[in-house]
Amino acid sequence: MSERLDQLAESHGIQIAYRSEMGEHKEISDAAKEALLKALSVDPETGEAGGFSEARSTPSRSCALPPSIAEHRRWGIACQLYGLRSERNLGMGDFEDLARLAVIAAGEGASFVGVNPLHALFMADGGRFSPYSPSTRRFVNPLYLAIDRLDGGRQAIDTLRREVPEMFEAFDGDLVDYPAVARLKNRLLKTIFEARREAIADAQAFERFRADGGAALHAFALFEAISADQVEKGGHAGWHGWPEALKDRSGAAVEAFEAANPDAVLFHEWLQFEADEQLAQAQARAKAAGMAIGLYLDLAVGVAPDGAETWADPSLTVAAARVGSPPDMFNSQGQDWGLAPLSPKALAERDYKPLKTAFSQLTAHAGAVRIDHAMGLARLWWIPQEAGSSGGGYVRYPLGEMVDAVAEASNANHCLVIGEDLGTVPEGFREVMEASNILSYRVLYFERRDEAFLMPDAYPRMALACVSTHDLATLAGWWEGSDVQLRFEAGTQDQAATERDLKSREGDRYALLRALSRAELLPEALRPVLETNAPMPQAMSSDLAEAVHRFVARTDSLLLTVQLEDMIGSKRQPNLPGTTDQYPNWRIRQDVSLEAVATHEGFRAMASAMREERPNAS
Repeated sequence: MSERLDQLAESHGIQIAYRSEMGEHKEISDAAKEALLKALSVDPETGEAGGFSEARSTPSRSCALPPSIAEHRRWGIACQLYGLRSERNLGMGDFEDLARLAVIAAGEGASFVGVNPLHALFMADGGRFSPYSPSTRRFVNPLYLAIDRLDGGRQAIDTLRREVPEMFEAFDGDLVDYPAVARLKNRLLKTIFEARREAIADAQAFERFRADGGAALHAFALFEAISADQVEKGGHAGWHGWPEALKDRSGAAVEAFEAANPDAVLFHEWLQFEADEQLAQAQARAKAAGMAIGLYLDLAVGVAPDGAETWADPSLTVAAARVGSPPDMFNSQGQDWGLAPLSPKALAERDYKPLKTAFSQLTAHAGAVRIDHAMGLARLWWIPQEAGSSGGGYVRYPLGEMVDAVAEASNANHCLVIGEDLGTVPEGFREVMEASNILSYRVLYFERRDEAFLMPDAYPRMALACVSTHDLATLAGWWEGSDVQLRFEAGTQDQAATERDLKSREGDRYALLRALSRAELLPEALRPVLETNAPMPQAMSSDLAEAVHRFVARTDSLLLTVQLEDMIGSKRQPNLPGTTDQYPNWRIRQDVSLEAVATHEGFRAMASAMREERPNAS
């Protein structure tokens, strides 16, 4: 059966073999092929060959790349919005903080501010806070609303602070307390909505927003209303834990709930209206401050299997599989991201409109967008329902049609596109990206050849370059090997692997200093380390951090991002892949408040260096 099984699998877009990130030939098991066929609703015994081979692999459109961007190398700041600390926010960064950071950054010569995905999560459950596991990618997380910027918001805050002061006591720590933030903001937003309900319902701008959002907005708001009702009754925010009758979007129970709770649905539509307004204002303020790009947003690779998107439109995703990644040098068992994969068949039948719509809404208030795990435009690692991460396989998507859908939205909204192409990259994928004006994503830590760091002139022009990302150690943390120690403490690697990696990091530090020396950027104080075998400094100095960023800034890559954490010298990385409760992923707040950032010595020194290397063109 093996030859027939291989043919059947390939004809339905299942890649029976692939090349790993280390160049090794890998084949998936027959069990994986059979399970993936079943996930695609194909019987391995009696199924007929599919038509995936007829799909185009070459895009017919290119993404937007205005001459003002293509002709000048620019830099910007990357941050985790939830982690911004300010005197006025309510325990986590919000859209007002984002706008203020953009204005500060613009004053320092930055052309954009990049943030984590802002997709809607589960408003009724503050414990579900990973920005990469959204309920839907079409709408925005209302927890980012700056409540003091809403009509009646300041008064509602002051009143509640007098009446229930303890609700405001959990916001001075080093971590975002999402459940406490969600309780507070839900209560405040409902108070504001109740006080202004008639005016809100009659507002023309809101009515236009509802009309434009159509059935999709209404279904999302209905999901959120049912979710909140279920949590209030002691149930679950996600629909997999709801009573059977409510799991059916078109069922009588849902229709009855909708008829009985119109204001609850209206409330969540209003939240999306206000979130859209504040995000648009943040982009307008960034551009008015002189930014050529403004906001640089992020598109997650998929959605939670029990969220609004899968409930409202179950045929769009595949319930019998999860998205993840194959085993690699960092994760010997692979990774299970727990996301619902889009159905290639449903996408094709709908002419890729769901992807176009999600991308269009994301780019409406952005100058640039990053596609997380951009290889998902060509293929995704699907994990069958009963299998572990290593028991999955790649399922292909028609790259030409997928890129065309992205390009249509990109051009309509004049938005740059960056594809995060780290990990196992299909052969020829980067060439298609470049031809389609999708910038590659190049991280200093990985840009090496034979253990030596690549010099700046080896980086491609059509790329965004950076020192690190949210999934990796900050520069100070990388230098000290804190990420290696964290993996050991979290139990994701043993003592032997930890000792091996720490020894390897020692070699990495020398390799980085040699690269800086060749680029004539090595700080004077560090020359003895290479010339006379003087001791290697154990901590990352500010002049060394600046030199490393100057090194990456001198690449030909069109865009450069500098992490806010690296500008202020933080050692804590936002996320430690492969962990859940072992590390405070997506909860770490900045060490420096937004009010203090503008005068922070490290921030200003790094910004000055970036201005020198990449002057802000008019």
